Amino acid sequence: MTWLADYWWIILVILVGIFINGIKALNKINYKGSLNDPSKLPPHRDNNAQWDKEDDDEWNKNKKK
Repeated sequence: MTWLADYWWIILVILVGIFINGIKALNKINYKGSLNDPSKLPPHRDNNAQWDKEDDDEWNKNKKK
């Protein structure tokens, strides 16, 4: 652990660099453009959609009785 006491400033420089690059990357994001022109997404379907429909049909049949 003596190397940590000797080279703490290198770790600090690396962390500051990561922080600055993160801020630069976030500033490049055009969020106003994506808010003004939202993409049309299809309705959500999961992998269990067919089985969910079958379960719903069975539940509705039992409910009508």
